[in-house]
Amino acid sequence: MVTNEKDMVIPAGEFKARCLALLDLVGSSRRSITITKRGTPVARLVPLAADEPRACFGWLAGMVSGEGDVVNPVGDPWEAEADG
Repeated sequence: MVTNEKDMVIPAGEFKARCLALLDLVGSSRRSITITKRGTPVARLVPLAADEPRACFGWLAGMVSGEGDVVNPVGDPWEAEADG
């Protein structure tokens, strides 16, 4: 296994033998691992980006549409509004 400051390089056979430990290492150190086969890079194991917390305000923006005046009567009188 070759390690530099940013990236680790590991042969596929060694990755296969230490897969679960390497997954934990990537998760905790936030560094990626390049996996090689016969010295040629074939894959890269990278940590997932952390989910950004949602802002408290504005997260419903664009989900509601206005359909005109919601305060004034629609035109037809309701039975409940009749005098009597």
